[in-house]
Amino acid sequence: MGASGNGMEVRDVALARAAPAGEADVVVAGAGPVGAVAATALAQAGVDVLLVEAGQTCHEDLRASTFHPPTLEMLQALDLLEPLLAQGLKAPVYQYRIRATGEVLAFDLSELADITPFPFRLQCEQWKLARLAAGRLGDRVRFGRRVVHFRQDAEGVTVHLEAPTEIEEVRAKFLVAADGANSLIRKWLAVPFDGFTYPEKFLTLSTDRPLQAHFPDLAYVNYVSDPEWWHVLLKVPTLWRVLVAASDDTPDSELLADATKERVFERLIGDPTVETRHRTIYRVHQRVAARFDHGRVLLVGDAAHLNNPLGGLGMNSGIHDAVNLAEKLVAVLSDGADRHELLPRFGRQRRAVTFSFIQEQTKKNKAMIEADEDARRPVFAEMAEVLKDRERRRAYMYRQAMFASLEEAAAIS
Repeated sequence: MGASGNGMEVRDVALARAAPAGEADVVVAGAGPVGAVAATALAQAGVDVLLVEAGQTCHEDLRASTFHPPTLEMLQALDLLEPLLAQGLKAPVYQYRIRATGEVLAFDLSELADITPFPFRLQCEQWKLARLAAGRLGDRVRFGRRVVHFRQDAEGVTVHLEAPTEIEEVRAKFLVAADGANSLIRKWLAVPFDGFTYPEKFLTLSTDRPLQAHFPDLAYVNYVSDPEWWHVLLKVPTLWRVLVAASDDTPDSELLADATKERVFERLIGDPTVETRHRTIYRVHQRVAARFDHGRVLLVGDAAHLNNPLGGLGMNSGIHDAVNLAEKLVAVLSDGADRHELLPRFGRQRRAVTFSFIQEQTKKNKAMIEADEDARRPVFAEMAEVLKDRERRRAYMYRQAMFASLEEAAAIS
């Protein structure tokens, strides 16, 4: 029996033991911010949705913390924005800094106030959105449930969930995979996930030390260019987050040790005694699934695409996937629209902008802040010229804020 007709075999005897657990129009796998938003958008449109999550709660992931203006507009439409605003920081200004010279190039999203009611980035940890959205779904969220297998046919999808004491079976019309970078659903589909993994690790250190006291006019979002020691400084409500690159050959235990922390803060502000609240290591990838739509099974967020975190585009693009897909699923389920037309359109739209903007821009962002002096000088000179010209400056921020990518997607039929 193939999971999706792709020839992958499973043992009938194992699946025969599955206990019926009900039905749903849509099962969403993964209660991170992307899955929780997808489920919320569907539920608010009257779709019977079941959100399932392998963990016992929404994971307190500290990676993503930046929400771009169009994402805030989407969250407002879902009545999720106001409580999130109360938990975050408004960051209208983001800066590119040159460590060697102290030069600062600052972009102020307040200039886009005529375009969006939210001319700022919101700095707020992603898990706060996930828990807020999942909390609105009541008993349509099941924690401790991991999708281990599925089978789709002409009428729907049979989803098998690993529960604490048994395998549960849910019958749905569609399955949405928001189960992250290591998506088991994507693996069952055997869809190629092409791209590359960076030959370095990213280390994030969080501290409540007021780093703004050590740098003049420090914004809440800062990308610091240096060929030997580039880094990112991000402020969330109670902490500063410092992101640095580390050699892939360095053991995790060494990266997480006090000695590494002391070297980072000695280099950053001349004080190795800074205390940290969190220390996190993760690998960074640039990968895109060969296809996002697979009949009645759809991939969104990290299950569909991965990119480096510079620019804060990953979570936002995943939420844009979720909203795009939810609109199309509602049209199919509630309005009788043709799924064979709409769902492949979702795949084409979101995969196209993943390549044309998300992948392209995140690679550029990383190359810019790690470039040597000869490579960096013309790039920053061009950005300085952009800053001087109102129309070019607004166009740059419009694209960086992800408005342009949404327009590009909407134009794809």
